[in-house]
Order: sequence, then structure tokens, then C-alpha cells
Amino acid sequence: MNKTKYITILLIGLFLTACSSDIDNDRTYFPQSSSTTDSTEKEPISDDNCDQIIIKDFSLGGTLNICYDYTYKSAKYVSYTLDGKQVNSLNISDRPSFYIEPQIPSGYEVSSNDYTNSGYDRGHLAPDASFDYNQDDLKTTYSMANIIPQDHTVNGTLWTKAEQYARDMAVEYGEVDVLNGVVFDNNPDYIGGEIAISIGFWKQISNDSKGFKRCFYYDNFISTDTSSDTLDKHERDCSSLL
Repeated sequence: MNKTKYITILLIGLFLTACSSDIDNDRTYFPQSSSTTDSTEKEPISDDNCDQIIIKDFSLGGTLNICYDYTYKSAKYVSYTLDGKQVNSLNISDRPSFYIEPQIPSGYEVSSNDYTNSGYDRGHLAPDASFDYNQDDLKTTYSMANIIPQDHTVNGTLWTKAEQYARDMAVEYGEVDVLNGVVFDNNPDYIGGEIAISIGFWKQISNDSKGFKRCFYYDNFISTDTSSDTLDKHERDCSSLL
């Protein structure tokens, strides 16, 4: 073998060895940096987390995104964006009727009648008061896929403070992204047509471009006097909720 050919073969061998080393390193590195748990935390509304993802378009822009669970017959997460120019532009007083979500397969859907005499409110996750600037968008929030059983006092006097705060921040920052989460224990109680009752729920309000993010958690029951309840008493570290 002449000297030139030997040097060429040697260089090729060294190159292949280096490539093999890089590939092995990649195989070790990437599984460590992108685990399923990490991905789920970043994207709660995902195929891994939801039996069905329901996307409903708002007529004036944006979408209502619902992560729906067939076992609980309930949303697990609901997200949307609030436009600061729209949230207070009108206040439609005539509220629409609740309706069965047509995108959910038969047997997993929820009816408004399932709540009758249950002792729980039909509680919005995407609140009607944040979309009462347009009749079509207001109606979108009355899908029963956006509704969960909520304690009457929590729904009517406590949770509404977080909803109002989200609107205030939309006005201040121009818009905010809102993510709502629903928390179930391992053995939930049920109402009506086997709708699971959550032990609590939370709201994340954020504007990434402005570096703003706050989260608030509410138990789905009353255990103390609520006469002095304030929003800050419900604030939580957002990382503890996802």
C-alpha cells in the first residue's frame, strides 16, 4: 500500500470514529433534555394530556381551547387570550342558554340538566363576563365543555375576583394569555350524568413579552369565613400548579 493511500484510509477512519462518538453523545443527551413530564408541563393542552382537544373560534379573533377528559366528563384545562380593547367595550346583559358541546362524542358530553338540584353552580372556566362584548363570542363560553361544578360562594364571590383581575391586566398590558386548570383527587365525587367534582381550580394570567405572570388557586369548597377574602390570599407559585 502506498503512503498516500494509507494516509487517506487513516483519515477516513478517524473521521468515522469522531462521527460515531458524536452520535452516541446525542443519543445520551436528547432523552435527558426532553422528557415526557417536562413536555406536558410546558403544554398542558396536548394529546398526551387530553382525551380530546376542543378548539372553538371566537368571531372577533382568537380561540377557546379546551382539554377535555372523558372519564371526568370535564375540562382539565381551558386557555384563551383576552384583548384589552374588547373586554370592557360592551356589556351584553342578555345571557345565552347553556348548550351541549357538539364536538364531544355521544356518551361523553354534558347537559345543563345534569346540574339540576346538584348543589353546584354551572361554573365558567372562560368567563362570560370577559366575552360579553359580542353575542357570538359570549355564546361560545356557554358550551358545557367550558363548565364545571363550582361551589356557589366560590363561583359567585371569590373566583370572580381572579376573572376581573385578568380583564384589568388585559387592559393594562394590551392583552393577556389565560390558562385555567382543574384539580381532581384520586376518588372524586360525581353529579348528574357522572360529572366529576373537582377539589379546586386555578388561573394563570400572563403576558410573556412584558414579563408578567401571576397565578391564583381556589378550593372548590368553603372552609373559613370569606368576608375578608382578597385576591392575594389565593396567589400561588405558577410552577407549583403545572
